[in-house]
Amino acid sequence: MRLNGIPLTAMTALATLTVIVVVLPTACSFLLRPYSSSSFTKMRTATSLSSCVAQEARSLNLFSTTPLVHSIPLSKLCHPHPVYLKLDLLQQSGSFKDRGMAHLCATVRKVHGANHKQKHGDDGDVPRMKVISSSGGNAGLAVTTVARNTPGMDVSVVVPETTKPMVVDKLRSLGADVTVHGANWNSADALARQWVEDAKSEDGGGAVYVSPYDNPLLWTGHSTVVDEIITQLLESSASPNNLKIGAMLASVGGGGLLCGVFEGIERNYYGGNDSRANVVRGTKVVACETEGAESFAASFNASSGKKELSMVRLDDITSVATSLGALEVTPAVIQRAHRHQERGEGGTGEDVLSYVCTDAEAVDACVKFAAEHRMLVEPACGASLAPLYSERLRSKLLEELQGEENGAIVVEVCGGSGVNLDLLAGWKAQFIGHAPR
Repeated sequence: MRLNGIPLTAMTALATLTVIVVVLPTACSFLLRPYSSSSFTKMRTATSLSSCVAQEARSLNLFSTTPLVHSIPLSKLCHPHPVYLKLDLLQQSGSFKDRGMAHLCATVRKVHGANHKQKHGDDGDVPRMKVISSSGGNAGLAVTTVARNTPGMDVSVVVPETTKPMVVDKLRSLGADVTVHGANWNSADALARQWVEDAKSEDGGGAVYVSPYDNPLLWTGHSTVVDEIITQLLESSASPNNLKIGAMLASVGGGGLLCGVFEGIERNYYGGNDSRANVVRGTKVVACETEGAESFAASFNASSGKKELSMVRLDDITSVATSLGALEVTPAVIQRAHRHQERGEGGTGEDVLSYVCTDAEAVDACVKFAAEHRMLVEPACGASLAPLYSERLRSKLLEELQGEENGAIVVEVCGGSGVNLDLLAGWKAQFIGHAPR
């Protein structure tokens, strides 16, 4: 089946809708294509591409353009590389996940309406639709936040037993139907998928499954962070022709954010705008995790140098960073990581670095970030700050960036709602005595 002439392989979130008819603007039709580098080499207008991505979600104000700030304390630590912080913790739900959820929900809403119109014409109102998600907290908060601002959409969320009570309470306060089930996210996800299957036989067209990370619509939504970073750097630079991102750091749970980072880099790299392409030419992407939740590192290292992927599934999540708690990453993130590396082999310098910090290093980064920048983040986000705050990891990163003295370091401060002053104090008491300086 094809949608407006476009293969539906990227439309996994819509599997429960029996008829799918939607017309998107011609310039935006690539959003539903299977992702490949060749598809982007055919598109030569980066400005129109960047502004078109997640256009429907932007028009509905379902996610925010967040600040990119220059960090003086971290720039001193990482001299001569300036450090910039992309503050996605300021999204309405508290994390970057608003981006992907906004694009997904806006898309399924449009499809749902078109489906109803084809069946019933213009007679009657479009019935409400339901999205069902599984989440360790942040994805559930994002889809609930987005859904409550999307006309005609209800949401159910299944969370594992490890989810903090404050997050469960917040989900319910936002209007989600919340069920706590299973020892980890995978168990919660299995129940959410079963509910979607059960809903297929119900009146109203069933429900739509929303993965916390494994859906191309999510990845495209997340890719908007790269578009914004490039635009903000170019607008603030006195020498845009010399502007380079040496390294871009992002935390990895199931791989959705990292898929978006790779997609955004590649779209701008091949978009035909030399200024934007130059910013990301040679960028090293740093995938950041904690010990006990390093599912990306396991599969990335196992697949290194091989033509076929070797996916590794962790036995359990033992890290304090429970938001990174996917036992296995999506295979797409390993594929995209390899493609990014292969482009660098041509001499431009792109690479992918897998950095795994300890829980102590992640918590130490959270504490120092709060002290220096007056903002709270979860240890899952602290994992992406640890390569700068931890002397052990920082020395590795700066060595990788030798010869690229002008290359900026950009950290996606992904946020997370599972943190408050009491929790941070508790983590500090538990781990800070072991945190390296």
